[in-house]
Order: sequence, then C-alpha cells, then structure tokens
Amino acid sequence: ARLRKLSPLAAGVPPKLSADAVLPAATPLTTTVQQTEKMVVIGASTGGTEALRVVLEALPADCPPIAIVQHMPEHFTAAFANRLNAICRVTVKEAQDNDAMRRGQVLIAPGNMHMLLKRNGSRYYVEVREGPLVRRHRPSVDVLFRSAARYAGRNAVAAIMTGMGDDGAAGMKELFDVGAHTIAQDEASCVVFGMPQEAIKLGGVRKVVSLEEIAPAIVRAC
Repeated sequence: ARLRKLSPLAAGVPPKLSADAVLPAATPLTTTVQQTEKMVVIGASTGGTEALRVVLEALPADCPPIAIVQHMPEHFTAAFANRLNAICRVTVKEAQDNDAMRRGQVLIAPGNMHMLLKRNGSRYYVEVREGPLVRRHRPSVDVLFRSAARYAGRNAVAAIMTGMGDDGAAGMKELFDVGAHTIAQDEASCVVFGMPQEAIKLGGVRKVVSLEEIAPAIVRAC
C-alpha cells in the first residue's frame, strides 16, 4: 500500500510561528521621544554561550543597556548569567518582568519565557512573559528584535550571533528597516552560521564582523 504523506502538524511537528504570535507588527513608536539613549539587543543559539562570554568580557563597565536572548532550557539561564556576572565588568543577570534597562547592565531572557523590550517615556524596561513558541523557540530572538524595532527603532543596536536555524533574521530586517544599526557574526568565527546567514540573506545586516570585533562594533555604534 502507498504511504500517505502526513502534514507536519499531523506528524506532530508544531507549526513554525512568526513573532506575530506574541507581538503584532506595528509602526515604530520612536517619534514620541526624540532623545533616547542607545540600547543593545543580541540573539544567539548554538555556540552562543561561549561567544557571548567573549563579547561581554570585552565591554566596558558603563556600556549601554543590553538585552540578550540565548536559546537555552529553563533553569539554565540563571546559572549562565551568574557565571558571566562573575567574570565581566558589566552586571549580568537573568531578566525578571519589569526590570529596568540600565547602563552597565545585561539582562538575559529566562529559559522558556519570551522577553520583550518596552518603553515608558525615555525609560526602557523588559517584559518577561509566556507565549507560544516562535520560530520553534521560547525565548525567541525574533520577539525581542521586533519589540526593539517597535520601541527603540533607530536607537537600537542589534547583533545576531552563532546559531542554527533562522530565529532573529526577520526581526533583524525589521530593525534594519527602521534605521537601527545591525551587526552579524561572520561565518569563520561562528560554530553554526545559520542565524547570521539567514539575516544577511534577508538584507537586514549593515555590518558583518568576526566574534572579536562584535564588542568594539557595538561600542562604536552607540
């Protein structure tokens, strides 16, 4: 008998949702506040834990506020943040809902929770919440990047780093389109070039640099 080909859903594979499932695409809100401090968003996956150490260790203690999505299981992100906090000049912590984004501080999205950038006047903070998998991930880089495009716009600096798949590529194109400075890690220094490559293919990357050049590129852009 001929085998009937199952759809991905029937076969038990979840649909690949976009950031629309968590945050609708919208016009950037940056026109309401002209003078807003620069802020940084970073996304990484496979190979990202070591790559992020390299970047964060190289940043000055007074660097602009940073929000990071690293694909990692629940309960692992707090230990990861604590380890980085012990070796970096910046303060690194696992994000909690309504944490303010401050100079010299890095917030890492908790495993199994989405993290979104929000803004109240000129003050940035993060929202940590549940929601469906986006690009089959939670937290999702696309969700963070879309929220940054909406609430920070051209004041955002974004970096997409080593990782498998395409999470973050669409969000980085949205950031590029609103005038943000977008950076991708180059193929030679990636463990897996998937995520940066997909962002480059979509035309959302202004600069491609090696791992060691990401921190200086962020500082210059800010």
